[in-house]
Amino acid sequence: MLPKMLSTPSKAPVGLSIFFPAYNDSGTIASLVIAARKAAQQLTPDFEIIVVNDGSADSTPEIADELARTYPEVRVIHHQTNRGYGGALRSGIGHAKKAIIFYTDGDAQYDPSELVNLWPHLTEAVDMVNGYKISRSDPLHRIVIGRIYHHTVRLLFGLRVRDVDCDFRLMRRAIFDRVQLTQNSGVICLELMKKIQDAGFRIAEVPVHHYHRAFGRSQFFNVGRIVRTAIGVGRLWIALAVLGRHRRPTSLSSPELGRHQP
Repeated sequence: MLPKMLSTPSKAPVGLSIFFPAYNDSGTIASLVIAARKAAQQLTPDFEIIVVNDGSADSTPEIADELARTYPEVRVIHHQTNRGYGGALRSGIGHAKKAIIFYTDGDAQYDPSELVNLWPHLTEAVDMVNGYKISRSDPLHRIVIGRIYHHTVRLLFGLRVRDVDCDFRLMRRAIFDRVQLTQNSGVICLELMKKIQDAGFRIAEVPVHHYHRAFGRSQFFNVGRIVRTAIGVGRLWIALAVLGRHRRPTSLSSPELGRHQP
């Protein structure tokens, strides 16, 4: 049985923007886009797929451009230099044109086909559907570090979601009329979940599969990156949990939310 298509009060199908932050993902991005396109066709006739090429040094840009030439629903955003995971995420959100946004990573550790499992949970009473990993398919040291990180940030930031760093999310675009993201590193996931929770948006959670990384290598699991992440988490904790700066009245974020600021 196919998932039910969401509609607006006028009965028009709800638009869906799918995007992939991609950095040196030449071995996986084509299959992900094709799988996402197939899934989207089951959900709504009004969809787009965006590949955010974040300054890749491999053939990711050429493959992404070829996908855009092949499929009219696909477009590519090229970053001339690498802006970091947060920069790519902000860019994808900022360039999304549809009412509903879905994103997952370009390394194929999540299956875009499982988008159809999240879709029915985005009811009128829900603003965001957050995936959580059924089982993490990573080497033991990454699992241990990931669990320590997860429990630490949940405690520090008072988060209630089961999986802070599961990058498999379906969200209403309207969230970003009130939530403005600022981080350019991987701690943007923590910023995203904290700000969405504190703004009072309603979150549903759905289990998703996590797969072994078959191509490329993680950009996170090295000593330097872990140290920088720890510093980033500390600064974010002061800004959000201690000072609560995101709760202060600010102007609405612009449609160019994801555009890189020099």
